[in-house]
Amino acid sequence: AAFYGAVEPGNPVVDSLEAELRDVLGFLRRLRGAGDAEPQRHDLQRRGANTLFNIWNKYKPRLPDWYYNDKLLKVGDSLVQIKEYKLALRQCYGRYLQQFSSVNPDDITDDVHKFKSTFFPNGFRDKNAAFTFHALQERNVCIYQMVCSNDRNLQNQESLQTCFNVLSSLRLTMQVALPQENLCWLIYNGTIHIYTICRHLMMIGQSAKVLEYLLWASICMELSIPLLSVHYLTWRATLYAAVSQCYFDCQAGIHGEVFARRGLIKIDELKQLENISSSQENSETRKIFREATFKMSVMIFKRAVYESRRKPKNYFRPKLRVSLKEAQNLSWPRTTTERLLTEMFDCTAAQFLAILEALSDSSRHVLRPAPTVPDEIEIRDVISELFFAGLEILSGNSIKNQKKCWRGAQTSTKYFFVIIAEEKGVSGDAAVKFIKLAFSYEEWDVFDSAVEFVTNFLQAQDDPRWKKAEMELKLLTLMQPLLFPRKFKCGFSVSEPTTREARVPRGSDKKQTVRSECCSGSLKYGKPSHELTVLATTVFTCVSTSKQNMQPDKEILFDVITFLWQKCKTGLQQIQTSGSGYFRCIHKYKACKWVYVLWIINEVIQKSNIADTDVVMVIEVTLNLTAILENTADS
Repeated sequence: AAFYGAVEPGNPVVDSLEAELRDVLGFLRRLRGAGDAEPQRHDLQRRGANTLFNIWNKYKPRLPDWYYNDKLLKVGDSLVQIKEYKLALRQCYGRYLQQFSSVNPDDITDDVHKFKSTFFPNGFRDKNAAFTFHALQERNVCIYQMVCSNDRNLQNQESLQTCFNVLSSLRLTMQVALPQENLCWLIYNGTIHIYTICRHLMMIGQSAKVLEYLLWASICMELSIPLLSVHYLTWRATLYAAVSQCYFDCQAGIHGEVFARRGLIKIDELKQLENISSSQENSETRKIFREATFKMSVMIFKRAVYESRRKPKNYFRPKLRVSLKEAQNLSWPRTTTERLLTEMFDCTAAQFLAILEALSDSSRHVLRPAPTVPDEIEIRDVISELFFAGLEILSGNSIKNQKKCWRGAQTSTKYFFVIIAEEKGVSGDAAVKFIKLAFSYEEWDVFDSAVEFVTNFLQAQDDPRWKKAEMELKLLTLMQPLLFPRKFKCGFSVSEPTTREARVPRGSDKKQTVRSECCSGSLKYGKPSHELTVLATTVFTCVSTSKQNMQPDKEILFDVITFLWQKCKTGLQQIQTSGSGYFRCIHKYKACKWVYVLWIINEVIQKSNIADTDVVMVIEVTLNLTAILENTADS
């Protein structure tokens, strides 16, 4: 390339390389968007990989090292953007790192001196040092993404260990780069990668193990001078909140609150410095400080709302307590919990999110509901008051006393609901999460009251993304009488913003019929209930008519299918063990409906992404359906 002059656009060698890279990257982008069959797609990917391999071998001796290395990393970044992680790892980042030694970077995760001597023999002032840091960091990202593509739920122990190795490698890279202020971009990107991986691991119960990495990411943001600016405060507060959440997941709430209060102090220190250095605070800066303070306050409230009510064991508890049914006619704030909400948060949207966080528990599952079981009566009271307050905010009744932060409210039947598009309103996502929490805690009065007007709101929206939430609420409503041949309790109702009281109906006549059938046990022997069939048909419709990313939440979908399979398996076993010639008399014993339910279970598993969650169940469903169909065909 040097023979033709400067190595820049216009040089024949450079232009030829750029043209060939554009062709192969364009080919891979089109391949990513195409819907080819798996074998054909694999062959095309291999063709793209071979082409890229040949390009690097062809141009390496023709280009100076600095240009060749820069192009390696840029192409690698482009491949990451189109999610070709394996190709980026092997043909770009891995190829770049081969120049140092044959040592596997995975073998150097805790030895700083060996790491420096291997990858930075010329020190950090070398012009290629930034390239090397970038290649090491992106290599780890690619490894993590490749693990996720093969084992999204990280069920394999090897996959889990690989993720922790990636976290250790990212931490080591950041540790070495931290003293170099010009590499602050690497520290910032590293904290993002660590947070992403740790949040994934927290979702599968690994909070105790990821805590140290999130702590490290938080401290790095504090130790890097350029990252201490207001511009990065929102992200720093997010890391603080993640650390606090880890402590709560580990049942160490006191440490979570202490860390959140520490974060609040750090935010206040930065605010004081900002006031000194700037004579006039702009609206954007105020917004950033407000958001960061809110995140910390929510984590403090998460524990304070309970601990402020705990009493010593020998403390005399008065029998007379304010009834929520009586309190609903009072003006906001009506309970101790609502007064604390009003003191800590100055708008209803913030109060609602604080309620959600206080009720959230990583050990709870939506469709495996259980009532609150703490020994302290006060804690049970707090949980009831939180739902009571959340329902009041969601219904719009607290607007009478709190007029801040409500914009874009629209009337939905008898209730007010705040549209998600408005920044300061209660979002639709938050409302759906509140209903799921009510289901999880078996707060049936709250669930019945909230689900009706939230569903009305969702049905009125044109945005297809709301259809996913609507399907989830529909599944919860159908599962409710099946999980609980219900013990309906009379409870408080939602009152309209006017003085008139309006009770939400406890269920339609159809629902009452469903419950009476479930409770009576009058179903014919061997026949699935009508409600079970309706649930199976509904979940099949939800999966069949939706795109993969618009299907109901994976956890809910899996629990529904597991429930259907347990019922189906029990029903079939009862008929099979009755000695009545099951396969020959399939119609007589109503088994055809069980076969229909079993077929739906199999179809939903195939059309959704839950097959890897419980492989044993998938095998059982497939074998049972195959056996039934074969025997029916022979009979």
